[in-house]
Amino acid sequence: MLAFISRPMVRIVDRYLPDPFVFVLVLTLAAGLAAVLTQGTGPLEVITYWGDGFWSLLTFSMQMLLVLVTGYMMASTPLVRRGLAALAGLAQSAGGAILLVSLVSLAASWINWGFGLVVGALFAKELARKIKVDYRLLVASAYSGFIVWHGGLAGSIPLSVATEGHPFADIIGIVPTSDTIFALFNICIVAALFIVVPLVNRAMMPKEEEAVYIDPALLEENSYSRPENPTPAERLENSVVLSVLVGAGGAAWLIQYFATGGGLSLNVINFLFLTLAILLHGTPKNLLNALTDAVKGGAGIVIQFPFYAGIMAIMVQSGLAASISEHLVGLASAATLPFWSFISAGIVNFFVPSGGGQWAVQAPVILPAAEALGADIARTAMGVAWGDAWTNMVQPFWALPILGIAGLRAKDIMGFCVVHLILSGVVISVGLTFL
Repeated sequence: MLAFISRPMVRIVDRYLPDPFVFVLVLTLAAGLAAVLTQGTGPLEVITYWGDGFWSLLTFSMQMLLVLVTGYMMASTPLVRRGLAALAGLAQSAGGAILLVSLVSLAASWINWGFGLVVGALFAKELARKIKVDYRLLVASAYSGFIVWHGGLAGSIPLSVATEGHPFADIIGIVPTSDTIFALFNICIVAALFIVVPLVNRAMMPKEEEAVYIDPALLEENSYSRPENPTPAERLENSVVLSVLVGAGGAAWLIQYFATGGGLSLNVINFLFLTLAILLHGTPKNLLNALTDAVKGGAGIVIQFPFYAGIMAIMVQSGLAASISEHLVGLASAATLPFWSFISAGIVNFFVPSGGGQWAVQAPVILPAAEALGADIARTAMGVAWGDAWTNMVQPFWALPILGIAGLRAKDIMGFCVVHLILSGVVISVGLTFL
C-alpha cells in the first residue's frame, strides 16, 4: 500500500522539486513578498533585513560543514569502516538493510542530531556496498531517523528551558527535562516513531523494475600509497608520531571535558570526530587525503546557509513568524495548544530552519498564550520542538549534509520523505494531544 502511495510522490517530487539552491531562492522571494503584503513592511526594509542578516549564520554554517567533513574523515578510517561493514553484515536482504539503517539513524539522531546525520549517511553507503537495494530509499531511510532529534538528548528547546537563566525564565521558570524529554508523552512519541519509521520505510520499497540501484564501485573510497623515496617534507606528512601526539592531546581534552560533566554539543561532536580521525588515520597525509574527498559534498552548505540566514532575518524582523504563530495559537484551547504550537512551528520551520532561532521567535507568542489558557507549558514547548523536527522531512536545509555524503540530490529522497511527513505528523499530533 505505502509503496503504491510513495510511487506518485517520488515522481511528483522528481518532476517539480528544484535544486535546493533554487528552493532557497524561491523561499527568499516568498518571505519578502509575504512580509510586504501581510506586515506592511516596505520593500527597502525587507532588503535591509535580508542583507543585514545574511551572514548571521556563519558560525553555524562552518559547524555544519565540519559535521560533514569530520564525520566523513572519521568514517573513512580503516577501523571505522570495518566496524560499519560488520554492522552492515547483519542485514541479509534489501528489506533488512532498510530496517537496519532506519533504526541506526533513529538511535544516533536521538543521541545527537549531527551524529545522526553523519552516521546515517555513512552507514547507508556501507550497506549499499554489500546489498542490492534502492539507493534513494536507503538514503531517505537514513534521513528519516532525523525526525526524532528534537525529542532526544540534544533537543535545543527542552535543553534551553531546563537551563538556569534562559531567556524566558521570568515567564515559565525552569522546566526540567523530566517534564519534556523524559516525560511519558514524549517517550511514547519517540517509541512510536522507532516502530513506525522503519516499518514505513520497509513498506515503501519499490518493485525491482522501478528501483534505482548504484554501482558499489562508485562508493569505494580512494586509496593512497606512501612514496617509495620520501623527501623530508613527505616524511613529516607521513609521520605517525605527529598524529599520535596531537590526537592524544585532543583525547585528553575530551576525557577531561566529559569527566567534569560536559555534554554533547555540535562543537564537541566535531572535535570528537576530528580527534578520532587524526588518531585512526595514523598520518597527516592520510587525514588530508580523506579531507580532499570529504569537502566535495559541502558545496550546498557553503552557498545556501547564508540565504537561510537572510530569510530568518526577514521572518523575525518583519514580525511575519510571530504573526503566523499568533493566528494559529488563536485557534487553540488549553488542551489543543500543544497541537497548534506543533502546526505553527512546522510552518515557520520552512523559513526559520533552526530550533533555537525558532524558539526565540515563537516563545514570546506561545508562552503567554499557554499561561492565559492554563495549558501545559512543557507539552506546549515540546509542540514547538516537534514541529521544528517534523517539517525537516521535506525541508532540504538539514538534508544537505547527508546528501553531500551520499552523493544524491534532494529530489532523489524527498518523495519518500513526504510520506513520513504525513504519517509522523499523525503520530506526533496524537501524542501531544491525547497522551
